[in-house]
Amino acid sequence: MESDVVNLFERGVRLLADGRLLTEQRRMQGDMDGWTVAMFHAETDADVHGDLWEMHPAGDELVSVLTGGIRMYLRPETVGATEDLVRLTAGRAYVVPRGRWHRLELDEPSDLMSIGPRRGTQLERCAV
Repeated sequence: MESDVVNLFERGVRLLADGRLLTEQRRMQGDMDGWTVAMFHAETDADVHGDLWEMHPAGDELVSVLTGGIRMYLRPETVGATEDLVRLTAGRAYVVPRGRWHRLELDEPSDLMSIGPRRGTQLERCAV
């Protein structure tokens, strides 16, 4: 069987329950089956939608920093509590639990990889 070389900065890979891998246009949300592997380069907070909270109800998400550094904020689970802060540098990863709202900000330009199910992903603008 012949395989194609995939540029993960341009295309996503979806891992299906039946063991197949599909390469496809990279999408960070939608109603697709399986888990998505995506890599991207971010120069500014806008590249990681720093002004939006994100939540994945279908499963956990692994966020990994390949180069650079980020701050990941986890929305408080109780009213009046403060955001949890997770700092990640190159070679570090964090598992965002299923259903936990989170957002990213950059410490410097970074290459990131995420792995998780995208089905039902929700986005919500941060309060000003």
